[in-house]
Amino acid sequence: MQIGLLEAGHAAEIIRAEHGDYRDMFTRILEPHGLSFRAWDVEGMQFPESVHDAEGWLISGSRHGVYEDHPFIPPLEEFIRAAYDAGIPLVGICFGHQIVAQALGGRVEKFAGGWSVGSTAYTIEGRPITLNAWHQDQVLIPPETAQTVGCSPFCAHAALIYNDRILTLQPHPEFDRGIIADMIAHRGSGIVPDPILVDATARLDRPTDGPDMAARIARFFKERR
Repeated sequence: MQIGLLEAGHAAEIIRAEHGDYRDMFTRILEPHGLSFRAWDVEGMQFPESVHDAEGWLISGSRHGVYEDHPFIPPLEEFIRAAYDAGIPLVGICFGHQIVAQALGGRVEKFAGGWSVGSTAYTIEGRPITLNAWHQDQVLIPPETAQTVGCSPFCAHAALIYNDRILTLQPHPEFDRGIIADMIAHRGSGIVPDPILVDATARLDRPTDGPDMAARIARFFKERR
């Protein structure tokens, strides 16, 4: 099954050198489940001609906020609405989670409670699951079409499902221990408060359930609709 990866941003150069870009991270966790990828750099204004150019779509993370004024955000929102109307499965991760919510009528803000970084315990679809997080922005009010299926004490709307057409996650199943460790070491200082980075470093060896969530994402793409 071919999935179109909409790259809403790119990993930092120092992260790419060691771990690859988002397309590499998603390929590693999802290709074993029978998914292949073709990427469009939507941050660079490269968009598919049609929502039918792939069998499903995945929107990556980004350093940008969905509420910021960037040229790629309005056409990406239009694409999301078109994919939803066409019933083509779509998955959003972090920024992708937030831009889908905004495009379909929800509200996203820089969370007053601060940052979530590193290994984090969630309840998703009734199951405890641990995934790596890296965000301050959050979906504060989901769209009316969304059902909240995942949360943590810090993030009330960590996973959303939209009428079995769209699945979105605030945490990063594609971020393994090495990626988070390098982000803490090379990207966090001066952006994320030091006590949060220290706490996240202490949790680096906590096992995460990225492979299980990758399997869930693959099942979502392959579900008959």
